[in-house]
Amino acid sequence: MNTAPLPTVVLIHGAFADASGWQAVADDLRGRGYPVLAPANPLRGVAADADYVRDVVSTIEGDVVLVGHSYGGCVITNVGTGNPRVRALVYIAAFAPDEGETLLETFELGGGSTELGDHLDRRPYPGAAEGDADGYIELESFHRLFCADLSAELAGFMSVAQRGFALSCLSSPSGVPGWRTIPSWYLVAADDATIPPEAQRAMSKRAGAHTVEVSSSHVAMISKPAETVELIVAAAGG
Repeated sequence: MNTAPLPTVVLIHGAFADASGWQAVADDLRGRGYPVLAPANPLRGVAADADYVRDVVSTIEGDVVLVGHSYGGCVITNVGTGNPRVRALVYIAAFAPDEGETLLETFELGGGSTELGDHLDRRPYPGAAEGDADGYIELESFHRLFCADLSAELAGFMSVAQRGFALSCLSSPSGVPGWRTIPSWYLVAADDATIPPEAQRAMSKRAGAHTVEVSSSHVAMISKPAETVELIVAAAGG
């Protein structure tokens, strides 16, 4: 009988969102005995966000499974590199960039396309570099692009509760990817209108990830929490 302690599952949200999107997943994992942490992703820059999450992870005892949704996948890709306590990387409809690759470049992998760039509002934020701004999905396009399989009521609230995402993140090169040396799992959202499913499949294949595909919008952890949990548990060795 395996009596080793369960790894801590660290859930990293992406752009235009916050950690509350992980609620159903976190509740299920905690019910199974997994320690869970879902810190706020600063959304200020690829390197800065990875540094922040890396510092959070440094406070956790024992092994860790890093789970990233959307832009959170880029963050965990950089956080996991060189950390022997990171047991697995789990991507939920997420970016898994290669070294030197930008998120703008990953959108084009596999030959897919997205309307996201045509439906962003820009708002200033303190300390932004010249030309940078926070990006928000236009309210009238949010439901269709981000979470088409959620109710109109929930999507409406999520649209007005968006967190700004520094648009410079899209053109910042990623570092050495953790997926080169860390076992990885990937959930492809087949109906995603934010990150093209074709790009998700290409990134998953390139990372050598154990892959499952579900019929879901971009927010698979909300619309398909059971499938998301099962993938995380598999990655954790449960």
